Amino acid sequence: MIDWRPLWLSIQTTALSATFIFIVGLILSYILARGHFRGKLILETVVNLPLILPPTVVGYYLLLMLGRGSFLYETLGLRVIFTWQGAAIAGAIAGLPMMVQASRAALADVDKEIEDAARVDGASEWRVLFRITIPIAKNGIVAGFVLGTARALGDFGTTLMVAGNIPGRTQTMPLAIYDAVQALRYEDANLMVLIMTSLAFTILWLTYNFMLPRHKG
Repeated sequence: MIDWRPLWLSIQTTALSATFIFIVGLILSYILARGHFRGKLILETVVNLPLILPPTVVGYYLLLMLGRGSFLYETLGLRVIFTWQGAAIAGAIAGLPMMVQASRAALADVDKEIEDAARVDGASEWRVLFRITIPIAKNGIVAGFVLGTARALGDFGTTLMVAGNIPGRTQTMPLAIYDAVQALRYEDANLMVLIMTSLAFTILWLTYNFMLPRHKG
């Protein structure tokens, strides 16, 4: 009989990852889209590194940042290695670049003349941001958020390095699928793969059908 704990754990970790992806991703997107400062190219490169680096390498960097001997571990007392919170952090880092790429492009495409007109009418910068800029760019922001969250849901390598593969504690669906295949439990693996594929297909279909602009022709 299939163990449903990995599915619920995946939902739990992905919910926390999604919160991080949305908040941090939106801030970074705005900074990269509108900011002009030294080191901007370096920041953008670092944010997008998880798209290029092997997940195990990203996970190793997170181990150095969060594990024993690190500032976060020794000074702040942050204990997230081999916990579900660690799995959530791993998923968030994996999904963040997708949020930033889509949101940055959407924010950069907002017509600055519209924003300037609102400023002339007396709108503050915060009002321009939340009443003009973000609403106009919302399709790209939502698409980036959904795709980033989906990436966090399906993460394997980074999660394995940071949280391990502990049944009932840190074993998410991708890790459970790997275990099922290794143990030759192909019936369980087939069912879990079908669930993950259905979730991914539904997320992508909804994103492309309702959230991204479509061109007729």
